[in-house]
Amino acid sequence: MSKFLDRFRYFKQLGDTFSQDHGQELNVNRDWENSYRSRWQHDKIVRSTHGVNCTGSCSWKIYVKNGLVTWETQQTDYPRTRPDLPDHEPRGCPRGASYSWYLYSANRVKYPMVRKRLIKLWREAKAQHADPVDAWASIVNAPEKNEKL
Repeated sequence: MSKFLDRFRYFKQLGDTFSQDHGQELNVNRDWENSYRSRWQHDKIVRSTHGVNCTGSCSWKIYVKNGLVTWETQQTDYPRTRPDLPDHEPRGCPRGASYSWYLYSANRVKYPMVRKRLIKLWREAKAQHADPVDAWASIVNAPEKNEKL
């Protein structure tokens, strides 16, 4: 290190050096690295495809840890189409690569979306009819209720 930097306590060497002072051995607690390493550990690998409005149906390796998707990579074992053509590996698009983000995103639609007017009619019909099919039929077949839709 330069003499100028040696004056600062932050840059002061704390351990033994090697390779003409280009490397340094420190006895520092590095337990924080375990959390980084555990990020890439997984329990099993599942073969899947992503159904995000995709017609390609590319195959993916999904890495699962504790029942949750942790990350994914493109599957590379597609059969060869013709001997004179190169392999199509890997297949996959950015939309498919970000599928696990969509899976756990707060923006994901998890429940059916219903208009306020329709849910009021549905609750009234459901209170009158025990069978949900009959309740829906009472809404659809009533002209005065159809006008409210």
